[in-house]
Amino acid sequence: MSGRHRLCLPVLAAAALIAAAAAASAQPAPRSESAQQNVKESEQYERALCGNAAFRAKRIKQECDPITDPQLHESCLASFNCGPGAQHRRRSNKAPPSETIR
Repeated sequence: MSGRHRLCLPVLAAAALIAAAAAASAQPAPRSESAQQNVKESEQYERALCGNAAFRAKRIKQECDPITDPQLHESCLASFNCGPGAQHRRRSNKAPPSETIR
């Protein structure tokens, strides 16, 4: 190996270590923080959906209009209901019965 190549190897190794350290420091937020953020964003979305008729109509059009099956289309429309008696998307933190172990 020439002297020039002997100098390149440590430089490349140092660059690889720096890149690995940068990647390690850029890890995603802990799960609990991202879960809390998700809940917060979901609540904001629901407030916008139920508080702004134009936004709600736009979302219904985007989500439900492409559905051609009548039952699925009705189910989609029902998922946008707001107010008393409406099924709320987030009832609790419990898993649905189909996902629990008995």
